[in-house]
Amino acid sequence: MDSAVGQGEQRIREAVIALLETDGYDAIQVREVARHARVSLAKIYKLHGTRDELILAALDWWMRENRYAGLSSYTTRPGESLHTALMRVLRPIFEPWERHPGLLVAYFRARAAAGGETLISHGLEAVVPPAMAALADIDAEFIQDLDTILTSLVYGLLGRVAGGEIEVTAIVPAVDRAVYWMTTGYEAGREHR
Repeated sequence: MDSAVGQGEQRIREAVIALLETDGYDAIQVREVARHARVSLAKIYKLHGTRDELILAALDWWMRENRYAGLSSYTTRPGESLHTALMRVLRPIFEPWERHPGLLVAYFRARAAAGGETLISHGLEAVVPPAMAALADIDAEFIQDLDTILTSLVYGLLGRVAGGEIEVTAIVPAVDRAVYWMTTGYEAGREHR
């Protein structure tokens, strides 16, 4: 791919992200994205067949650059509690949204749209390896319970933020408390076996 095509794609992504942050998901219009990115409508439709595909591609790019970027360098630390290890995986996933709450709302909407499962699968690809490193030597049953509870909690929290019920800054503390109580209970139960 030549650099002109790459630069155009980058401008398109950046325009979508900027518009999602300022105007919201429903306000995204391909014509407006083209104007902000200084590209033709034809170029956008050539790269992304629909408005939803355009939004998904921009969000996927942003998430890889901002939410999952730090996870690739995750390593376990000797003597670290399970709670601390897990929060070192989870905190960097959610904190970028505190600075970009409009993107969280857009993510919540986009993941339910056609093709939205790519956002989830790319997230899993980034999160599972460091999470499993943090969970080394942990019972599979606890891992499954932790996954079920955290997935439900996070989905509920995202929905409440998207619905305007709570602030985006409530996510990390709620996840932290849940992880703390679950891991503390697990570790206490392990000591008594």
